[in-house]
Amino acid sequence: MAVTAPPAGPSRPRRASRERTNPLWPLLASPGLIWLLLFVVAPLYVVAAIVFGQIDPIFRTPVPVWNPLYWDATQFMYVLERIGPNEVYGPALIRTAVYVGIAGLLCLLIAFPVAYYVARLSGRRKGILLALLIAPFWISYMMRMLAWVNLLQDDGMVNRLLSFGGFFDASVHWLTGQPVVVILGLVYGYVPYMILPLYAGLDRLPQSTLEAARDLGADRLASFWRVTLPMCRPTIVAAVLLTCLPMLGDYFTSDMLSASPKTAMVGNLINDSVHAPGQTGQAGAFVMLVLIVTVLPMFYYVRVTSRGDEVAS
Repeated sequence: MAVTAPPAGPSRPRRASRERTNPLWPLLASPGLIWLLLFVVAPLYVVAAIVFGQIDPIFRTPVPVWNPLYWDATQFMYVLERIGPNEVYGPALIRTAVYVGIAGLLCLLIAFPVAYYVARLSGRRKGILLALLIAPFWISYMMRMLAWVNLLQDDGMVNRLLSFGGFFDASVHWLTGQPVVVILGLVYGYVPYMILPLYAGLDRLPQSTLEAARDLGADRLASFWRVTLPMCRPTIVAAVLLTCLPMLGDYFTSDMLSASPKTAMVGNLINDSVHAPGQTGQAGAFVMLVLIVTVLPMFYYVRVTSRGDEVAS
């Protein structure tokens, strides 16, 4: 007597197609889409209308042009033609890339061991350590930078420690355009933004995969390099983006810890252009250039995460 097999259940692609056609998902996504339209797309269009608009010849105020058919690229091209290495804005752009690259690398070197310890090795102390990591967000960024200003003054605590109580004359002028001070200020201000995403990603690593690596003969170091680190690569990319993208537009750190043109960044150029008569369009052009630069690594992150999802499926 022939035995008939039970009818096969719906295939995974068919279930996925039904989920995509479910009318409930667009309804749930509509608040996020409305938020993006109101607070991302609309402000960017306003910036574009100012960048490609006109300037009042008398009051030197921006006159936005809302119709794209009448946009004028004069202000945008003025900024674009002056971003070369030997031009007016080139040094600030190169300086920003160097500062953000070094600060992002230092943040990663500091944040990854801390996040790894809290997520994988802290045990019962995880809650207390996580609260301590969140504590810097309770204090305003300005107050934290002002604390460093007091420490780095000519008669501040740093010079006192370097002089060993007066035995040496260590009167270093830290707040007079020192690039290392600006970089360390960026690291201090933004390292919590890297620790928390790294902690979230490391805490979600499947323990069964890590135990399987140990069962196959890998020691702790080999398990970390061959299993843990590749699995948390999307998390590292996301943490670096969340940390470095705000740094690209930062101007407050350089103003507080340096206030010198020798350490001016792109954010300082934008801030100065906004306050200068007739240069609001140039500030908007800088904003658009920074946006273009930041979109490229975001596309890379989306590509990395999509590959990870394909492998997992």
